Amino acid sequence: MKRYVQEHLKNWKKSPHRKPLLLFGARQVGKTWLVRDFAASDYTDLIELNFYTNNSLKDIFDIDITPKRIIRQLEVLFGKTIDPAKTLLFFDEIQESGRAMDSLKAFNDLAPEYNIIAAGSFLGVMMGRKPVGQTDQITLFPMSFYEFLEAAGHEQLVKTIRQCDEITINGLSHLLTDLLKQYFYTGGMPAAVLEYTGSGDLNKVREIQNNLLVDYKGDFSRHIGLHDIPKVNMLWDSIPLHLTKEKKKFVYKEIKTGARAAEFENAMQWLVDTGLVYKINKVDNPQIPLVAHQSFGIFKLYMLDIGLFTAKANLSPRDIFAPNVDISANFNGALAEQFVCQELKSANVNPLFYWGKEKNQAELDFITQSNGEIIPIEVKSAQHTKAKSLQAYIKEYKPTHAVRTSLKNYGIENNLYSVPLYMISDLLEIITN
Repeated sequence: MKRYVQEHLKNWKKSPHRKPLLLFGARQVGKTWLVRDFAASDYTDLIELNFYTNNSLKDIFDIDITPKRIIRQLEVLFGKTIDPAKTLLFFDEIQESGRAMDSLKAFNDLAPEYNIIAAGSFLGVMMGRKPVGQTDQITLFPMSFYEFLEAAGHEQLVKTIRQCDEITINGLSHLLTDLLKQYFYTGGMPAAVLEYTGSGDLNKVREIQNNLLVDYKGDFSRHIGLHDIPKVNMLWDSIPLHLTKEKKKFVYKEIKTGARAAEFENAMQWLVDTGLVYKINKVDNPQIPLVAHQSFGIFKLYMLDIGLFTAKANLSPRDIFAPNVDISANFNGALAEQFVCQELKSANVNPLFYWGKEKNQAELDFITQSNGEIIPIEVKSAQHTKAKSLQAYIKEYKPTHAVRTSLKNYGIENNLYSVPLYMISDLLEIITN
């Protein structure tokens, strides 16, 4: 299955300033497959070290982290010569070895000619060991809607969408809405996509998703302290509850009577750092830079994948595929918001916040900045609802570009862009062309 991040890996290899690469991403988003596929296409050989499955590998790095000694020992261990230009060194699950993580700095300083990729599902929690400034970094997300379409054999359809031909795109709206429903149920976890594009069996897809959810809970017990496990579980289980409310702001007291932010702070940060949860903070004053105007205590939580969200919320195929179901409106628009959030994240639309005013109840689902401007984004929960909050924002702040995304057709009117949900990952390209 094609992953768009493969182009970033190719560019990394070609860069004259290449550093060891840290590949971030939650468990089971396809990091190991991606590196193996990259090695098969761009290198002669792959040396793969998995620090989780082979605990003895840690001994190589515990002695010392001198690159020459490490290379010699790996050559003996694997019985082959390591050519710096033709061999890819892959340190998988590197979070299991702090010294292996430290070695990335040594390789960058003393042996930059070697091609090294390090990956792990819990890299985000190794704050004290990450060699900041000594590595390049890429984050792998679940498969986007476009990647899902290509995996399902719709490569030409993706090309057509991305050409922004208004007449052609609008003529395909019914087909694209049907495909969007498929993605809302299947999501972008590679195992689920592979099953769906192979067998089309929704029951097997849901079984894979439920197994992933069980595995994640198992990770909670293995990687965090006993004191925080119940808190992580409560936060994780509460996401569908909060997103399906009319007011989606996260409220601690709704998961536990008398709960306070300080009590759950570590558990919340752990979920965010592992990539399992996206935390979208509120911005009251939409000024550049947005990060300087965010409210850390007011936020929304989204899951990493819409398929896992529908599984966790126990939504059945009928809840999504029935002919009368409006996927942009059901469950107070939770599915549409979850989808837009992960599509924007996957497309590296950063920073990402939401905007709101308590007094007049105006609220925009997302807001970002790009090329010196603030871009408001409203996710509409029905085809024919007027975008009152967006109009209020436009009237007050007069943005250069404003975006409304829904199931309505693609179009532009007075710098207000109507972007169908299935095109939202191309947001920045659309408003700059």
